[in-house]
Amino acid sequence: TAVEREGRITHGCLGLYSDENERALARVIAACRTYGTAKLGIQLGHAGRKASSKRPWEGKSLSEPLAEKSWPTKSASAVPFAAGWHTPHAMTVEEIKALTSEFVRATQRADRLGFDLIELHGAHGYLLHQFLSPVSNKRTDAYGGSRENRMRLVLETFAAMREVWPKAKPFGVRISAIDWVDGGWSIEDSVALARELKRLGCDFVDCSSGGVDPAARITIGPGYQVPFSARIRREADIPTMAVGLITN
Repeated sequence: TAVEREGRITHGCLGLYSDENERALARVIAACRTYGTAKLGIQLGHAGRKASSKRPWEGKSLSEPLAEKSWPTKSASAVPFAAGWHTPHAMTVEEIKALTSEFVRATQRADRLGFDLIELHGAHGYLLHQFLSPVSNKRTDAYGGSRENRMRLVLETFAAMREVWPKAKPFGVRISAIDWVDGGWSIEDSVALARELKRLGCDFVDCSSGGVDPAARITIGPGYQVPFSARIRREADIPTMAVGLITN
């Protein structure tokens, strides 16, 4: 669920950035509460340079940029996702601060709607991941270069959201544990990030991988991301979960 209109992946994606969004989603929540007893969570994110894409069934692949009715995209650096993709605008520090405020407002809306859990989306090559990964982050300021700097946006955003989200409600982060690219984000980086997130009050880390570089060579098999989850859980001492070909 995008925290601003330009952060949607496609024209068909859900958003929580306006009163209209909030009213529409309230009807969905009401139906769920009327007919079910399940806990309800929401994943908040921003697509960054992977925004302004076709719906998956409209292109030749699962991820393809819009040619018509597109919109400007933004990222850590002016580096497109792949050949033929829009070149994103490299965000200024002022724009970065404003983005964190959008995440905070969406968090407050999610609380008003009565969601039981939030997962901050920092994976799959979307905007927060674009800041984490040296593949997409070529900045030379406080938000680029060292691992500490590249983690800054995720940590600042999480901390600001945690401040306005009730302490009794769980709040976690989804990450791409590795980029599957030489010189990219690594499992050691993920452990370091998880330790910092735990210090800020993160309740869990949801482990996926890849998504920041279409040239990545991913070794896929049953439960292939479970070892990443296990290592982060063990070395950062934080609850984790994994996704990916888990069928039994």
